[in-house]
Parts: sequence; structure tokens; C-alpha cells
Amino acid sequence: MGIRVRIGRCLRSVAMLTALPLTVALLASSIHAETKLIAIGTISGAYEDLAIETAAPLENGIPGNRLGGMGSGIAHAGGNIFLALPDRGPNAKPYNSAVDDTASYITRFHTLSLSLAPSDPGSVLPFVLTPMLLDTTLMSSRAPLVYGSGAGVGLGSGAPALNATDHTHYFTGRSDNFDPNRPSTFPFNARLDPEGIRVSNDGRSVYVSDEYGPYVYEFDRRSGSRIRAFALPGNLAVTHLSAVGNDEISGNTSGRVANKGMEGLAITPDGRTLVGIIQAPLIQDGGNVVRIVTIDIFTGRTHQYAYALTTGSGVSEILAINNHEFLVDERDGKGQGDGSAAAVKQLFRIDLAGAVDITQMAGAANLAPLAVPKTLFLDLVKVLTANGISTIHIPAKIEGIAFGPDVSVSGVIKHTLFVANDNDFTATTPDKNGVVVDNANQFFVFAFDDSDLPGYVAQRFVIHRDDDRGHDDGR
Repeated sequence: MGIRVRIGRCLRSVAMLTALPLTVALLASSIHAETKLIAIGTISGAYEDLAIETAAPLENGIPGNRLGGMGSGIAHAGGNIFLALPDRGPNAKPYNSAVDDTASYITRFHTLSLSLAPSDPGSVLPFVLTPMLLDTTLMSSRAPLVYGSGAGVGLGSGAPALNATDHTHYFTGRSDNFDPNRPSTFPFNARLDPEGIRVSNDGRSVYVSDEYGPYVYEFDRRSGSRIRAFALPGNLAVTHLSAVGNDEISGNTSGRVANKGMEGLAITPDGRTLVGIIQAPLIQDGGNVVRIVTIDIFTGRTHQYAYALTTGSGVSEILAINNHEFLVDERDGKGQGDGSAAAVKQLFRIDLAGAVDITQMAGAANLAPLAVPKTLFLDLVKVLTANGISTIHIPAKIEGIAFGPDVSVSGVIKHTLFVANDNDFTATTPDKNGVVVDNANQFFVFAFDDSDLPGYVAQRFVIHRDDDRGHDDGR
């Protein structure tokens, strides 16, 4: 069984939780169309998470339970409950280029309470957002996984020490944890770089997309144990694997680009379809067209569709508006964390209804005419700068987006959109001017109504009497 660490399990956990206050930025409100910024909150990047069993230093000396990267993916789970997904771990610190500075960080997801409450009279933003870490759940496999031996890379085995302690096979971020004789989509590779997360309608399963395979896995939400690996199309895989991303790119003529696999994941409100999006064009496609992959949860059947990049260098997330329309998070890599100024962080609305399946096609020239239609929904840089946030302090990696619970704004019911960043597990960072600033896990909350996003349908979660994980927010 995987480890699920609960609040109150030890005094250290309780003490840490009391030290997770919200920092609310009192900034001038502005709008893009009618989508308003209503709250901003942070959780310090210096904290540790609740998986205290993994707290020992990793190969690079960083604690194995550093609370970072939480906005690689976020998912609403009903009410004020969200799941936050770190990626493959703290590899921003150089220590061993033979494994792209990755370490035996056990992949995990966090359960958060992101509670909105009305601000005091006179406050600039209408809501206070209070984040609270409730759970840390480690991701594992009942079946044995392939770990790197460490031979030739100057390291020991890639299997985490916790495997030997509780006889469980944990997924980790270390890049050499793969079988070199199998394609990258081999589901028993131990390496996992999670980037997208969604919750099933019954609240019992968690779906995660990954960049290494790419993979899409289903995990039991309570234990973190893998339930299912979805078979993805072979044209997404690479066949010559390497622990060094650049070597892997140069060694293949087709498949996903290293570290730019399935970056985003959506689930349709009816709970029937997963929709993944590849961060960058496949090797055989080139150009500026990336692929959207739909997966029927019940049959496993897949389809692929074309999405043309507008101004960003890639895609970080996809979110279902209804059963055929989606928001796509297109961004550059500039801003806080990169030591530069943010320019492109945009959410586009797309529609897959009537789109042509491109599974059997390749090449940007062939795919571009078939790209799905798109319109700009929200320019995050424009809204955040209008609210007093400098472009050098807008997070470089805006990667997680999720709809949240409805709220009442001035007596009018509004929907909410939560946006989060990946801080690369670094608590502080120099900005463009060389000033060292806090590099927290950040949450931006926006309010909109049906006229801003026509056709929006909220995902509903079913309550189970024997299960406290399901939530019904009453919508």
C-alpha cells in the first residue's frame, strides 16, 4: 500500500500546518473581459510536506519532502478541496548532469483546502484565500518497477530507500529509471514526471499524465497505488531512451521531445473522457502544432487532434469547459524563477466538436490546416500587471488551472478559476534585477459568469457514505 500521511499523525506535522498561513496581496482589481481577479494566496516554498518518511536528503542534498512544484497540476475535488501535483522533484540544483540533475524524489500529490471567504470591508480584493495542506499521498505500483542501477552515472540504485522499508514499489523522478529495451511508454518504468491531474466523478480515482512516457495512469486516491495504465498511441513514444534528455532527443526520429511530453490533462464533466495535451510538437511533426489525445476511460480508445501554438513556446495545461470545449494554457518560460520578464501566459478556448482525427498523419504542414479553432479567453499577464504585479514577478511557470466552487460577488453568483505555478522547488530566486525574492507556491483566483464562458458545465462529485473523499458542491 502507498503511504497516505494524515493531519495530526505527529506533532511535527501539526506544528508545520499551523505555519502555513496565507499571504494575501492587496492589489487593485482589474478585468479581462468580465473575468476578475478576486484573491491571491501563497504557501512558502521553504516548507516540507507531510510525507515525513521521505524527509531524508536526496542525492542532491535537498529534503525528499520539500513542499514545492505544487502548481504543476491542480484539480478540483469538490467544495474547497483540491489536489496539487508536484512534478518529478527538485532538479533545479545542479549536481549530476548524467541524470539531468534528477533525484530519487518519490512522486506524490497533495490534498489542499483552498478556502475562499469574503474580505473585510475596505479591502481591495473581495476574497481572502486560505490554503491548508491536508494530505500527502505517494504514488506507487503493486507490480515491480524498473529502476536504474546507477552504474555509469556515478550514483547508487535509483530505487528509493522507502521501497525496502515497506516493500512497495514507488515511482520517482530519476531519469535513469527505465528499461532501455522497451519504448518510452513501457508502463513498468519507475521514472515518472507528473504534470497533469484530475479526479474521477466518484472521487475515488486520480488520473495523472506524465512527460517521460508519455503516460496516463489511474491511481487510487486513498492509497496512491496505481490501478490502471492507459495504452497511448505508439507515435507518441521514443524507442531510444537516455537518462540525458538532449541525448534522447538526438537519438530519435519520432515521438515526444524529452521533458515535453503530456503536460496537461482534462476530464470531461460527464466523467467519461480524459483529454491530454502534448507540451511541444512531436519530433516527426515539427513546426508549431501540438497534439491533443482523447482517451475513453471505459474502453481505452484514443483519438488525436491538432492544436496550433499562437505565441507561447508550449502548452502547460488543458481544462474541460464542457464535454467538447476546453481551455488551453499556452505560455512562455519567462518571469519569476527564470530571472526575466513574463510576456505570454494565455488561456485559449478550443472546441473539439467536428475536429479531424490526425492519428495517422504527421508533419506540421499536414496538421496545421486541421488545427482546432481557438479564441483568447484570458490574458494572465495583462490582468496581473493591471493588478500591480510586475512582469518580473509573475511566475514563469503558470502550469495548473482548475475550476473551483461558485462564490457570491456583490450578491451575484460567480464561477471560479484557480491558477497555480510550478516554483521548481526553489524557495527563493533572483529576479531580473538581481534582487532575491520569495519564490512561493502561488494561487490566483478569478471569477467569471456564464456570459464570460458560455456553455460552462461544472464537474460534479458524488458523495459515498463509506468514503469521505467524495464531495458535492451543490451545483
